[in-house]
Amino acid sequence: MEKKLICISCPVGCHLIVASTRDRITVKGNQCKRGEIYGKEEMLSPKRIVTAVVKIRKKEYCYIPVKTEKPLLKKYIKPLLKELYRLEVDLPVKCGTVLIKNFENTGINVLITRSMKN
Repeated sequence: MEKKLICISCPVGCHLIVASTRDRITVKGNQCKRGEIYGKEEMLSPKRIVTAVVKIRKKEYCYIPVKTEKPLLKKYIKPLLKELYRLEVDLPVKCGTVLIKNFENTGINVLITRSMKN
């Protein structure tokens, strides 16, 4: 199987060709080692940082931004978003506060990314 990707590991944005066989993954087109690592990871277990917003109970503000602490496997993104969109947060909140700890036993926390007072 072969995939064409654009590497997002550094600002260069190399156009990668990642090929996989039963026992090997090869990456072509990368200009640095990070591109090779990115290409292999995308074939084996793609991950993303998830950013979203969560409702605030207080009427004058609508939402507070949140994000995952580390990249999360793509298969967990939809379940995480469903959970986040059901939540409501009370003010005050502090930037860096853990909103969800160890989501689905992945070891990844969801953090609030903005402080807000009452």
